[in-house]
Amino acid sequence: MSPAATFSAVQSALSDLLRVHAPHAVLLASLGEEVLRVQAGAPAQSAGPDLVPPDEWFERGEMTWLTRDGALLGLLWSDGPAVPDAAAQVLTMLLAAARVDSQGRETEVLVTQLPVATAWLTGDLAFRKVSRPFLELFGISEAEVTGRPATEVFQDRPGWLSALAQAGAGRSVRLPDEQLEQGGQTLWVRGEARPYYGAASAGVMLTLQDVSGEYERAARVSALLDTETPAALLSESGAVLQASHGLTELLPAAAPVTTGAPLWVWPCFANVPSEPVRDLVRLAAMGGAARSDVELAAGGTLSLSVRRTSEAGLLVAQGELSSQAGRAPLGVMNQVLSLSEDATILVDHAGRAQLVSERAAGLLGVDAARLVGLAVSRVMSELGVRLFTPDGEPLTVPEWRDLKLPLRREILLALPDGTVRQMELRAAGVGGEAGGSRGSVLLTLRDLTALRRAQAKIRHDARHDALTGLLNRTGLREALGGAQPAGEGATVVCLDLDGFTELNAALGRTACDRLLIQVAARLNDLAAETQGQAARLADDSFAVLLPGLDEAAALARVQGALEVPLRAGSRDVAITGALGAASRVAGAAGDTPLADAEVAMQHAKRQGRDQHSVFNPALRAQVARAFEMEEALRGALDKGQFTLLYQPAVSLRSGRALSAEALLRWNHPTLGMLSPSTFLDLASRSELITHISEWVVQEAVLGRQAVRGALAGAYSEWAVSVNLGLEELRRSAGLRRLLPLLSAEGAPDIEVAAGSLLDHSQETLGLLEQLRSLGARLSVDDFGEGASSLTALTRFPLSAVKLHPTLTARLPGDEKSLTLTQATIDLAHRLGLQVVAVGVETQEQLDVLRDLGCDAAQGYAITPPLAEPELLAWLRAH
Repeated sequence: MSPAATFSAVQSALSDLLRVHAPHAVLLASLGEEVLRVQAGAPAQSAGPDLVPPDEWFERGEMTWLTRDGALLGLLWSDGPAVPDAAAQVLTMLLAAARVDSQGRETEVLVTQLPVATAWLTGDLAFRKVSRPFLELFGISEAEVTGRPATEVFQDRPGWLSALAQAGAGRSVRLPDEQLEQGGQTLWVRGEARPYYGAASAGVMLTLQDVSGEYERAARVSALLDTETPAALLSESGAVLQASHGLTELLPAAAPVTTGAPLWVWPCFANVPSEPVRDLVRLAAMGGAARSDVELAAGGTLSLSVRRTSEAGLLVAQGELSSQAGRAPLGVMNQVLSLSEDATILVDHAGRAQLVSERAAGLLGVDAARLVGLAVSRVMSELGVRLFTPDGEPLTVPEWRDLKLPLRREILLALPDGTVRQMELRAAGVGGEAGGSRGSVLLTLRDLTALRRAQAKIRHDARHDALTGLLNRTGLREALGGAQPAGEGATVVCLDLDGFTELNAALGRTACDRLLIQVAARLNDLAAETQGQAARLADDSFAVLLPGLDEAAALARVQGALEVPLRAGSRDVAITGALGAASRVAGAAGDTPLADAEVAMQHAKRQGRDQHSVFNPALRAQVARAFEMEEALRGALDKGQFTLLYQPAVSLRSGRALSAEALLRWNHPTLGMLSPSTFLDLASRSELITHISEWVVQEAVLGRQAVRGALAGAYSEWAVSVNLGLEELRRSAGLRRLLPLLSAEGAPDIEVAAGSLLDHSQETLGLLEQLRSLGARLSVDDFGEGASSLTALTRFPLSAVKLHPTLTARLPGDEKSLTLTQATIDLAHRLGLQVVAVGVETQEQLDVLRDLGCDAAQGYAITPPLAEPELLAWLRAH
């Protein structure tokens, strides 16, 4: 069977499953290359290529993820009753079976797996495949039905055979309700038959549903039909389930009571089948309330109304004879109580309802007029209404004579349709005429459900992430603070996605939100396997609690969950992250593992992409030191703790000092003089690096002016160079702020790391051209070690190359270093670039470099770095 035919069968099955298990829910399901929106009893609609929930799903209702093996198969949303777990499991099973990698399965295999009684018949109405619930419903084996014609299997059910024949002719048909004997028990079965078209075959799909509960509910309510008023309880198809004495008396003398037949064929009506009655039932079944005057066979008319009841699938028909003059109109007395916003019942001393407001009757799902005169306790028992305390403990209705008044308390009201309402119950005594000498009790029920749900939602939202539905930091801390099972270890793993800011810029917020939902789904599945918890701590930061696993196993499980790329539209996105793990330690505070895991995660982030780390106390000390260092660094500029030292570069031909490199130092109040390697990494994580770079440039220009002013004759062309990263210049507004100074005095020479010139973008070229236009000479620093681009020597406007200290350190004894240094000097000279050797420590190195043709050198063999006064003195002496 083709994928299209398979998906057609799956769509029909999904719609059937929703109708049976979750009629109020909406499903977004990923089938093949398309996402479908499926609702009970309606054709599936395309929802586009991406499995993205509508915005209103985040604002209200409950959303359930349908996942299998870390893959998000669908989203199930309900704004009404909660979706049963069984429904989610069944839908997940069906969607997993229909995935692209499962399209080779035949549709009949799917039919056998359906959790409802389903049969697939050929065009000749022979049974081809049936589901297990179908076999269980009829108490037969697969061999007894497969291949047999429907006329043999259903030989005693002509109504069903007629419906199947109509379905074979291309029409969807509802089967009439019929009784079925099973194990000594009588069941009522309702079904539907509709045509089915596959890739190369056609047939009929038959679905059956046990509706015995519907008839049982009707039987429970039948006590309320003990009235002279013509009334009946109907199924949605119009079949009469129960009839009142008043309705049966309208039948002709010889006519039998035809329970199970449609109301419009009852012989009490004129012109049977009565089309007006049929129309009333159809309107009510669609959710409305219908009323019309209907002619009777015995003459006269019946004012007949049909509406839904609170019982799912049940309709109530109620009539009033036009000839019954003098009867008070139904509900007139209750109009007084209807002015109240609350549900109100006036009960006499014997517990019988005297007055019932429409709100109270609507709450119970019964007409107010039918409750008057009946014992309230009996009515509630017949309807299946139960009372509970707010904690879920059952409550019994007290004896009315023993009720202590006034009464006010909160209760849970469990209604026949399965819903539970949170109510405030008040009871007050009413004396005088209303209740006679013994008085009556006025019961008032105020619905607090919306208020309590709003309060619960506030509590839920305070502990859960709005986008993913996972716990947030507060919720995870509470979960960690709970009681720990004795002897059970647990590990918390924190995850921070690598490069998520760049992903947001490249893919857009909506696509990245979907990626986050997929990450959350995988972590949620992983947590569920170990009965743990998953949480979203921040935008791209997650945590997962994994009981029963040590750090190594927990890290491996989380890494495994991230191995498969995520899906963003039509592309796969591979993700990595920094992982930190920490185990729960006996005696420690509940949320300690979370804090420890975050420390380990921060340590992993500093190591680069796709790194992981296990917590140990030394890491916390490192983080604390880094934090203290960063805090002190923030105030260093304002407190004047930075200074510049200058290391001169000397011409190897003339011995004359040509320029000096400005070297930054931090005079820390407790740690002493610190070199840039100890603090620039910290500064580069924030805007501190730009402010420090601006200060260095400004001080270098002032230092250059000081030398030119003090030694105008000998050093009027004195130059000073500074080390700057291109990334700092790109994101800094400091260059613009320094333009007046640089335009007036000229920019200092700029040394750029060789690795940063691997970026050959037009932006980089433009930035360097702008600096050169301001008077800066540009040189490549640390050339000859690590990542260096020879193309950069020709592409960018450079003036010099500064050799990495490791080249000069091996001179003169290392032949390979000697050869490499000679080749670099020759290449630079051919390109018109000067060569400066850095880190020269001995006179032998100076001599070799001079012989190799190197232009200049700096290092301790010439002089160590000098403060500005010492530099002036050294220049005067040289």
